[in-house]
This record gives sequence, structure tokens and C-alpha cells, in this order.
Amino acid sequence: MDLTERINGLMPQVREELTELVAMQSVADPRRYPPEECHRAAQWVRDKFAQHGFTDARLEETVDGSYAVIGTRRCPDPHARTVLLYAHYDVQPPLDDSAWETPPFQLTERNGRWYGRGTADCKGNILVHLTALRALGAEIPVHLKLVVEGSEEQGTGGLEAFVPDHAGLLRADAILVCDTGNADVGRPAATVSLRGMINVVVTVEALTSDLHSGMFGGAAPDALAALVAMLATLRDAKGNTTVEGLDNTQTWAGERYPPEQFRADAGMLDTESLLGDGTISDMLWARPALTILGIDCPPVVGSASAIAPRARARLNLRIPPGLEPAPAQQALIDHLHSAAPWGVAVDIEVEASGAPYRARTEGPAYQALGAAMQEAYGQPMVMLGQGGSIPLCNVLADTYPDAEIILMGVEEPRALIHAPNESVDPSEIAAMSLVEARFLQNYANTHP
Repeated sequence: MDLTERINGLMPQVREELTELVAMQSVADPRRYPPEECHRAAQWVRDKFAQHGFTDARLEETVDGSYAVIGTRRCPDPHARTVLLYAHYDVQPPLDDSAWETPPFQLTERNGRWYGRGTADCKGNILVHLTALRALGAEIPVHLKLVVEGSEEQGTGGLEAFVPDHAGLLRADAILVCDTGNADVGRPAATVSLRGMINVVVTVEALTSDLHSGMFGGAAPDALAALVAMLATLRDAKGNTTVEGLDNTQTWAGERYPPEQFRADAGMLDTESLLGDGTISDMLWARPALTILGIDCPPVVGSASAIAPRARARLNLRIPPGLEPAPAQQALIDHLHSAAPWGVAVDIEVEASGAPYRARTEGPAYQALGAAMQEAYGQPMVMLGQGGSIPLCNVLADTYPDAEIILMGVEEPRALIHAPNESVDPSEIAAMSLVEARFLQNYANTHP
């Protein structure tokens, strides 16, 4: 029986196990979800990999209180290459339960896809690792190491702190970061570029208390109007991000994102215009992008005829490779201060900051991956960027400068990761399991 047949035969087990894993509400936020759910998911992962040759699989507590599953599996050849397998078992909160068409923590099949929080990001990728191992059986020609973390979605940095302090434990020649995805179902891709990010909260204070809008409006400064004016300076009429001091003209040289596909993937209305004066790929992967994540102000229902004394907004700035987080952060802070009207008081708190990442793609691991994707999908691998951020990649690159880091996975655009109605196409789990199995075989046979 060849690998494809073995993997196809394993798919009923994949569905059964993914159903078990999705049912665990492993949101790494103890304010809203019981920590026991994360611990249960970690133990589930540990037990499964322990059954497949990771005899030392164990839980390691990290500085943010989350648990990482760590393990090793050695092959008979002491000189064989070492591959580190990465995924994460924690998930995003469901957000608006009413927006889900099926229960978020119950795997449900609709129109050939499996729906549920974490089906793609990233529990589906855990099943890719397990399925590839099962398909290969005892015939794995490389040494394997494993790390499956438990706080990636919260960005609290547990594993990022763990890696440098335990560098020897996770050292490998190639690292499979299975937390991205393909260009579309059936279109194989490696992600080679990630944007960094800066999150800030800007608070505007104009008055000591609410004031009657009839008695004082027109002369008294309005904190909410001041905040709106400041936020309006962060984009131009075409939608380009316009933070003074940040280059917003870079271009993307890799795979293009077709506008019609992006419109469908993003669920845009026919009447809506695409933002920016670059290509879709430029705007997503090569240029900074400012998003207003939330605003604190009086709600419409219950609001009074009063001038708001204070208002605040949470902002997310994504930065591409070529821009460093420290100067980008300072540029955003300076821009907001300079844009503040009427002498209002402005306070800016930096919540989080992460650097962008660009992979090196010239080595034997990428050659082995390209051959594996060609075989699994019947078409060549393309190189994509991703607008999201994975700070761990920079930590891995700094800690293991000689390792090749590969980002791949089952999270194609229709998966709607981080949104209601997240789903995975099971054919992607099967194909990526074949990719991983073939990669391990190919990589063992490439020359240093």
C-alpha cells in the first residue's frame, strides 16, 4: 500500500480525533475559559504522540503558565537529519456565538467541509503531523522533535521565552511550522514572509466630565471628535495606510493574489472598492496596514446629549519585512500625537510588538518540500506572504540561524480562521499529510 492509500484509509480516524480535539475549549484566556480545557488538550496531544514513537513526550510549563508538549523520536541512523514539528493546540475564542451556523466547539460537516473552532487553526495541523507519522509507520528516516504550544493565539510569549532557554532541546536542521496554509484548496504553497505588528491603545482626554451639548457644544473640545479626526489621518482617500515616516510603496515580487479571488475570500460586496494603489499582494504582504480594532465611546443606545470627555481606540499596525518594529512603533506614536487637534491630552500605551519575518528558501529542505508538494498536488509549490504575525519564527531564526524554517499547513483562505464559522477542507488535511510524509523521505535523501 502506498502513502496516498494509507492516508486515505486514516481519514476516518482523523475526523474522529479532530472531533475530540475541537470539543476541548482550549482558549488560553482564564478570564473567560477554564484553564483545565487547555490542560486537557495538552494532555491529549502528549498521549497521541507518545503512542507514535515520542516515548519521552511530556508537558513543559512556560513563563505565561501555558504548557508546551515536547518530545523526541530518533531513527536508527545516528547521522540522520533532525526535523522539528510545530503546531499549537490553543484556539481563538468563538467571538459572536450567534454568527456561527453550527456550534463552535462541535465538529460539524457541511458541504464537504468540517466546521468548528480550531479545525484549521491549528488543531487540523496537529492531525497532519499525526497522520504523516502513522502513514510512515516505522519507516521515518530522520530524527524528529516536537513542540505543540498552548498560548500562541493569546500572544503572551510562553514558547518564545522557552526556546532560547532550552535551545539544545529543540535544535533541528529543518523546522516545520504548521500554522499557515495554501493559496487555495488544492494549490500548494509555502509561506515565506510574515508581517510584524504593533498594538497600541490611544486615549484622548478633553474634559473633566460630560457636558451638555447644547450649553457647551461648539466651543468645548470633544474627545470623541478629536479621536475620530486623529484616526482619519491614518489612511488616505484610496485606503493606503499613511503613518508619517513609514514607507507605503513597497511591492511584492512573489505569487500574485488575484483580485476576484480576494473579493470572494474576503466576502466583499460588489459595490465595494479594493483599498490602496498597489496590487492585492502589495497591500497584504509588502506594505504597512493600520486597522482600528475597537473604540471605547458612548454606545448609540443609551447615549445622552452630552460632549464626551474622553475616548480611546485600540489600533493594530502590521509591518512588512524591511520595516523594524521599534521605529515603526515610534512613527505611529509620533503621528498620533501630531494629529491630535485642539490641544487635547493624548496617552498612548503599547500593548504588543513583534518583528516581521522572511524565510531563506535556497536550502535542501525547501527543495525537498517543493518535490513533496508537486507529488501530492500535481502542481508546483508557490511562494506566498501572509499578513499575519508569528513572532516565534523570529525567535527560532535567531536561536537556530542554520535551520531552514518552513511555514505550511491547512489554513487556506476559505478556512476563515479567527472568524465565526472556521472550517477545514478534509482534502487539505489528507494532501498536507502526504506532503509532510514525502518531505521527511525526500529531506533524508538530500545532500547537505
